[in-house]
Amino acid sequence: MAGLNVSIAFFFLVVGVCQVLRQLSKRLLSPGAYGCLARELAGSLQLCMSCLELRMLVEIGPWGGGFGPDVVLTLLFLLFAVHGASFDGASANPTVSLQEFLLLESSLAATATKLLAQGAGMGMGWAVTKLYWSWELSQFHLIQNLIAPECISAIRTALHHAAFAEGSCSFLFHLVLFKLRQSHPVYRVPALAATVTFLSYTAGPYTGAFFNPALATAATFHCSGSSFWDYIRVYWLGPLTGMLTALLLFQGNIPRLFQKNLLYRQKSKYKIPKAKFLTASGQGSSLARGNPAPLWAWCLA
Repeated sequence: MAGLNVSIAFFFLVVGVCQVLRQLSKRLLSPGAYGCLARELAGSLQLCMSCLELRMLVEIGPWGGGFGPDVVLTLLFLLFAVHGASFDGASANPTVSLQEFLLLESSLAATATKLLAQGAGMGMGWAVTKLYWSWELSQFHLIQNLIAPECISAIRTALHHAAFAEGSCSFLFHLVLFKLRQSHPVYRVPALAATVTFLSYTAGPYTGAFFNPALATAATFHCSGSSFWDYIRVYWLGPLTGMLTALLLFQGNIPRLFQKNLLYRQKSKYKIPKAKFLTASGQGSSLARGNPAPLWAWCLA
């Protein structure tokens, strides 16, 4: 279990360093630059390094360390709970940033900056993690360095099945995200962590269950076994389609493109009361006889 302890210490170190980076950036940068650039950069760096180390444990741990998937799933849940609590509003996910743009919550310039920061953070995370593995602090890292040149694609099923799996994971993740947007972090963070853990357990054997295009690009695009366009179809088009489907299902429209609700009929907030005529007993309506009704004859239900 010494190798597992080294990985757990690495997780703590990554979260601590990224938290320091966030605090320094918040003090030195303007709120706009921090929110669009530094926060996303730190979040993407933290997510990429943690997920690469965890993916290494998934591949090598069962036969190299003797622990089962329950250990990895527990670590996954705890990691994403920590990410949710420490990200300070960052998404570290291009589909979430594009969703905010389509919901008119972010401008084009801010969205483009976030996407660039996410790409830079993922690239830095991949490079730093590779350097960390080269130190071979545990037997897991030694094995990882030996098998790294023979890296195999995470797509282990037909392409249309893989794209459907990534799209479905993204669809369910974004539906939960929509539902919990206004919830208190005490409830939102563990609920999202549990959702990610469940989706990873379900779709992981088929595609790795990234449903994050930037993370998938850093983790598996360099591996052999699938072409570049296969990766684009599965890890970019699949999650983007899932996000758009969740947005349409939840909102009924895409505010950035059109305002009309395509799925749901808008109901008026106010009820228009119906007018009733009061007539004296044994007499017909004054209006029916052509005479104007007295003011007391009108009442609103």
